[in-house]
Amino acid sequence: MHDSERRNDIYYVCCMIEFTSRKTKNHRSAVARKLGIKGIQQELSDAAVSHCLSFEEVSEDWTLRYGIAEGDFDTVSTCRYEVPSVTSIGRVYFRLAESIPGDVPDEEKILMVFTSFISDAISDFNTSVYYSNPDYLQCSFEEGRLLDFD
Repeated sequence: MHDSERRNDIYYVCCMIEFTSRKTKNHRSAVARKLGIKGIQQELSDAAVSHCLSFEEVSEDWTLRYGIAEGDFDTVSTCRYEVPSVTSIGRVYFRLAESIPGDVPDEEKILMVFTSFISDAISDFNTSVYYSNPDYLQCSFEEGRLLDFD
């Protein structure tokens, strides 16, 4: 697989986790944990085919396959501003996953990012975290907390 295909697959799975989380009103970490390492690995493998389907179709499949129940973490209806697109937020997660150094498998990188503290911060669309500088997000992720602007 070419690097650009691999990167597209990672981006796609990040977008799908974001979409499914919004649709089911779950924390992004809850959806990522439901998929787990094996599920994320499978979805990365299936991404080339899944790209041809709508987000709604794939999300419905994930909801059934991984037993994702309706939650109460609704970041869309509580947003006081314009809600960022699924693909914009997917790109934030993709960049963070790509920034993890070493030979960590892609599925582990995705799970690490979505289950870290930063996921709920990114999902709070009433703050500026999700559109912060990617370097700031990466450094915060690596530090394990949002860094101060001193």
